[in-house]
Amino acid sequence: MKLKKSWINSANDAKSQFPLNNLPYGVFAMPDDDEAGAHCGVAIGDMILDLTLLEEEGVLVVSNEPVFDLPFWNEFIELGPDAWAALRTRLEDLLAEGGDDTVSGDADLKSRALIAQSAVEMQLPIVVTEYTDFYASRHHATNIGTMFRGAENALPPNWLHIPIGYNGRASSVVVSGSDVRRPWGQLKSPDQDSPEFLPCRRFDLELEMGAIVGTASDGPITVAEADENIFGYVLLNDWSARDIQAWEYQPLGPFQSKATATTISPWIVTKAALEPFRCMTPPREVPLLPHLQDVGPMLYDIDLTVTLAPEGKAATTITRTNYSALYYSAAQQLAHHTTSGCPMNVGDLLGSGTISGPTKPERGSLQELSWGGKEPLTLETGESRCFLEDGDTLTLYGTAQGDGYLIGFGECTGTLLPALKDPYKR
Repeated sequence: MKLKKSWINSANDAKSQFPLNNLPYGVFAMPDDDEAGAHCGVAIGDMILDLTLLEEEGVLVVSNEPVFDLPFWNEFIELGPDAWAALRTRLEDLLAEGGDDTVSGDADLKSRALIAQSAVEMQLPIVVTEYTDFYASRHHATNIGTMFRGAENALPPNWLHIPIGYNGRASSVVVSGSDVRRPWGQLKSPDQDSPEFLPCRRFDLELEMGAIVGTASDGPITVAEADENIFGYVLLNDWSARDIQAWEYQPLGPFQSKATATTISPWIVTKAALEPFRCMTPPREVPLLPHLQDVGPMLYDIDLTVTLAPEGKAATTITRTNYSALYYSAAQQLAHHTTSGCPMNVGDLLGSGTISGPTKPERGSLQELSWGGKEPLTLETGESRCFLEDGDTLTLYGTAQGDGYLIGFGECTGTLLPALKDPYKR
């Protein structure tokens, strides 16, 4: 598929993350206009088309009742796949070169409906109803397992049979640009008799992508059905306190070590925009049981990058990998999630787990890049990192390369603040 031309010139730039081929959905607010509230919008070039306004003006009619009058996309998503397709078609027509000139031909409406991305503050695009994080990269799981159990026992016995995951905290999901504070927790080194309550010393990032459930289910669904039920994808950084995790995770897995924050990108890239970039999961060393077997290309060819910028200094690219490095697709993760009869809701967020490739530069966490702190990573500033330091800013990027265009997610960024001096001081 080639670039689709828009009458908004910036959308036709081959380096723009938001061409007409993309049309990602988000929620924005004007920082100097508290009365206006947050609106739903779609990114196009370096602008945002205000869908809340267009619905009020009668230009967009997607339901008998307003769906863009609240600052989240859940109500629209609940309308289902037919509505998703109809809105995309309508937006393409409104924004295409030579298309419907309802907006482009009305100077007053155009001036009110198009807002520069640089002038807004982005909000969480959905109300996150539930959050589950998986462990779906074989390279990541092998690296972590090798560090703790040795190469011969790197993968848990169940890993090649099921997507492993844990239920996280929806309440700690934040939008890109939100600061993250270093957490306190129980820490215990191997030479200590008892733990101490201290600020985390090994705070880390996890390069992930998140899938947003678009259709509710109440009982087991197939992998094919799960794929149809996914509305779109976001970049995701699952901030992790490695030392807190090392003490708490046995026998029930991550808890407070993963509850500080999970940052997502502000733009939801729809499954429709990613269709040209589908690719297969890797060959199966152990055949999956029938209810989890691949039913076609379920992953996407999306280049992923992470930069780290110390406070007041230039950023260094610390990893480059690809979403296709996963072993289990989001559809397989979702299908597995439902096998127990677990209901899934519109707005549920499924984290992929850290995405790491086969080589060291493709590792998606500092835990892997520094090999547990034994091999410090040297930044372009001359500083080294084993884990994150206060003031560090992490930024995740994701792009799929089309024929003369990109499909991007915007930035997924967060800055680490120092731990509170006394977390219980009131």
